[in-house]
Amino acid sequence: MFDQVSTPIGVLIVDDHRMFAESLARLLDDDDRITVVGVANSGTAALSQLTRLKPQVVLVDFQMPDQDGVAVTVAIKQSSPATKVVMLSESTDDRIVFAALEAGCSGFLTKDRAASDVIEAVCVADAGGATVSPMILARLLLARGPAPHTLGSDLSDREIEVLRLFSEGFTNRVIAAQLFLSVNTIRNYVNAILRKLDAHTKLQAVFIANQIGLLDRPHTPESSVPTVTSATTRHRLPRCR
Repeated sequence: MFDQVSTPIGVLIVDDHRMFAESLARLLDDDDRITVVGVANSGTAALSQLTRLKPQVVLVDFQMPDQDGVAVTVAIKQSSPATKVVMLSESTDDRIVFAALEAGCSGFLTKDRAASDVIEAVCVADAGGATVSPMILARLLLARGPAPHTLGSDLSDREIEVLRLFSEGFTNRVIAAQLFLSVNTIRNYVNAILRKLDAHTKLQAVFIANQIGLLDRPHTPESSVPTVTSATTRHRLPRCR
């Protein structure tokens, strides 16, 4: 269950199907944790609204008339790196999913998913996590092939411990409490993990860590604080704020 939040998460919906977009907006607005700040029917319109509306999360359809959702995501992340993007698509084509993750999406959902799943994905993205189907992730791991065996070899024990925890769905704040460290220290660890794994997002870091077996290795925590056992295919990450 997500905790209640005092300030609703601002969401911008980008979809050229007006009926779908407006229906989704009504469903999201019914949840007290979310407020839909705008609806755009193209990537160009979304980018023009981004600065003015300042959404925390953008829901982007993959297939649109002017440019696809991947291109829109890239433009959003360039303009506003802190803004989270969740992609919606009618297709589960591996090339689309992988391109979405490479572009920096914090989640990928098919349009046949329930409204509750979209709400959860928004909350997860806002909290700094990511949502992707374990089945899709498994297919991507097989399709991409092995990562270089040296990748991640310079991760410290503490960095691997942090990686395990955020792969389990914990926010930076919760991980900091678990390890008796400051949130800023955890952010520094996360930045180091992303750099050493050549990843742009936490989801990519978890994806790569699964490829090279980092999360399967025996692990001895650096502190006596108990850690959570890793589940390598579960990636419905942190709870809402």
